[in-house]
Amino acid sequence: MTTTTTDRTGARTDEAADVISGARERIDALDDRIIGLVQERMAVSAVIQEARIGSGGRRVNLSREMEILGHYRDALGKPGTSLAMTLLELCRGRI
Repeated sequence: MTTTTTDRTGARTDEAADVISGARERIDALDDRIIGLVQERMAVSAVIQEARIGSGGRRVNLSREMEILGHYRDALGKPGTSLAMTLLELCRGRI
């Protein structure tokens, strides 16, 4: 049995399935870019942590993290806080 485009997309018409397929390709490309940016952010964060610890400071700067949480919350609402927490955890590990 072959899977049609409408089966894969959940659409009821070929036209809608085409729109959905194209949009999903765009989302996949955006996700790849987001992942790359998160990986870049992780690398930059590691440089910052190394410099801070090397100078005798702490691994984490909580006031800076609060700024980041506020920035994401202001831009994206309450879910932005969760996203920021995930990014911070990826970039510095759990504290």
